[in-house]
Amino acid sequence: MLDIFSVSIPTLLSFMLASFLIELTPGPNMTYLALVAASDGRKAGFATVTGVALGLTVIGLLAAFGVAELVQASRLAYDVLRWGGVLFLFYLAWDGWRQSAEPVAAPEHEGLVRYFTRGLVTNILNPKAAVFYVAVLPTFLDAARAPLPQTLSLTLIYVAVATIVHALIVVLAGALEPVLNDPGREKIARRVLSALLAGVAIWFAWSTAR
Repeated sequence: MLDIFSVSIPTLLSFMLASFLIELTPGPNMTYLALVAASDGRKAGFATVTGVALGLTVIGLLAAFGVAELVQASRLAYDVLRWGGVLFLFYLAWDGWRQSAEPVAAPEHEGLVRYFTRGLVTNILNPKAAVFYVAVLPTFLDAARAPLPQTLSLTLIYVAVATIVHALIVVLAGALEPVLNDPGREKIARRVLSALLAGVAIWFAWSTAR
């Protein structure tokens, strides 16, 4: 059977479709990327996307070597990650609301590093990403093939699909930035998106509870 990266073509296509549909589900990444791109522009959005991609890659690699499965099996470790992620989302929502009242200027390089770091931390603290790699990804593995090469390949495919979806969100949301150059409109948009992000944090806390 034809294959690529140790994965058969049918498996590859079905996994790409599943990854795409999962990434279209509203969640922390989608909301925060929309907030960043609409308020601070596409450069900041793409810096965040890069951090998100690295975070997803790190968790995928940890899952491939069994670390994520240990986290999934440990109630304490899972809850620490879960509540860390919830609190970090609330912090991002608060920070967005605060900046709507008092915009904080920062050097461009420093600002991009900050957005990259936030994207990275948000995903490192996301236990749902670990659950995906532990519970969903293995269902696409072929028992007749070596599991590690398949897992690594599917991890990279998932990160690629997620990054494409996130980049499209940034492009679409970034189109609103010129409209939001007016301070009044920008303040309203920041507060609305920050409130939505706080709502996502509450949903995240509820949906990841055991």
